[in-house]
Amino acid sequence: MKPIKFTVIGVAIMMAGCTMIPNYHRPDSSVAATYAGQPAAQSVRQDQPVAADIDWRDFYHEPHLQRLIELSLQNNRDLRVSVLNIENARAQYRIQRADLLPTVSATAGGTVQHSPADLSLPGQPSDNYKVGGMASYEVDLFGRVRSLSQSALQTYFATAETRKAAQISLIAEVANAWLTLQADLQLRGLTSSTLENQQASNKIVRSSFNAGTASALDVSESDTQVRQAEADLAQYDRFAKQDTNALTLLVGAPIPADLLTEVSLESVRLDDGLVPGLPSELLTRRPDIVAAEDRLKAANANIGAARAAFFPRIVLTASGGTASTSLGSLFAAGSGAWSFGPSISVPIFDYGRNKANLDVAKVTSQIEVANYQKVIQTAFRDVSDALDGRETYVRQESAQAGVAQASALAYRLSNDRYQQGVADYLSALVNQRSLYGAQQTLVKVQLARAENTVGLYRALGGGWKAGTTNDAEQANASESSHGGGMLRQNRIDPQAGR
Repeated sequence: MKPIKFTVIGVAIMMAGCTMIPNYHRPDSSVAATYAGQPAAQSVRQDQPVAADIDWRDFYHEPHLQRLIELSLQNNRDLRVSVLNIENARAQYRIQRADLLPTVSATAGGTVQHSPADLSLPGQPSDNYKVGGMASYEVDLFGRVRSLSQSALQTYFATAETRKAAQISLIAEVANAWLTLQADLQLRGLTSSTLENQQASNKIVRSSFNAGTASALDVSESDTQVRQAEADLAQYDRFAKQDTNALTLLVGAPIPADLLTEVSLESVRLDDGLVPGLPSELLTRRPDIVAAEDRLKAANANIGAARAAFFPRIVLTASGGTASTSLGSLFAAGSGAWSFGPSISVPIFDYGRNKANLDVAKVTSQIEVANYQKVIQTAFRDVSDALDGRETYVRQESAQAGVAQASALAYRLSNDRYQQGVADYLSALVNQRSLYGAQQTLVKVQLARAENTVGLYRALGGGWKAGTTNDAEQANASESSHGGGMLRQNRIDPQAGR
């Protein structure tokens, strides 16, 4: 009888290490060998790391911007919520993982009762006292508990990666907000300088009108230019204040005034030579893609739990301690008591509940596959758009700088001709307006080029390395120290079977 008993226990232990989770296979992402329009030689260069390996401090060199990013990482509320979500997911995983181990609790109690004489049996004690412990354990024969634990672990990993993605987005948003502020400050300065020139020209035109050498039309045109510049100055004053408000919200704290001083966009040089790397590398370097795959793995593990619900559940309960009818003899010799009560529950009629739960798990997994592929497609579009913009913005900025230089020369020549009496004021006015517009457009192109470079760095997964911790690696280390080596191995190799 004993060999049979030990054989049953051994089989139960062996089966407890199994799960009914489907073998995971990474969905087809249809990744091209190189990005559109990017030769392989430009995508990979041995002398320069890819963007995801560049710390944000090494990418954003401007001291004011670095300090703003530091403040945002310390105070931004959305990022703080992301960190708290990691703690929440970690706690949820620990709760689920605890179900793999027996539950042990201490108990103590007593009952004192009185019954009528006609209901009491002779010699039957009416009082009892108990002190002891109780243990309960579900024999996970079909891997239901392990499947739920694996799902919780992958959810935790996804939350950690989401936190990295939130930091990448925050850094990019702070950089873009600061660049927008600098562009509006530069445009405000340009408008203020233009207004001063137009006011000076307006005085000359009015003097000429009083002398009879200028017409009322010239005065009206000059007044129009002055009023338009005043309106533009008020607009850029408003934009600068709104940019400051937006930046303050991102930073999450009051910003020191010295960090809001004007810095020329020409002096803010970002790394335009970012190496995009191979498209296949983006699947493991961009946190939102990794998070989407982790959610897919969690949904895949839930299928195993739904499958296991069709099979019996075995729960072992045991208790031990001392019991007595009198409190004084509770710990006396011979008062020991114990009990052992295994139980098994088999689903028979559940009116399709388990089947529906399995269908839900399968559909959810298919949804996560579609979400994963959509995230990849969005990421590749972001990278492709930024790479296309990198080339075209360089040419556009160069051409627009030429337009501004030509407009400045045309205005200077026409203004000289007007002052010499060779040409009318309208020609100088038109060229001044063209110069003002060309200078404004140049600043906006410089801003767009800088934002495109920030977007490329963000799209390639750059921005979370400096001053951060790889939460997934921490979880793996924790699992390894608590006997979770198998889970750690699966995390390192996403394709590993279970």
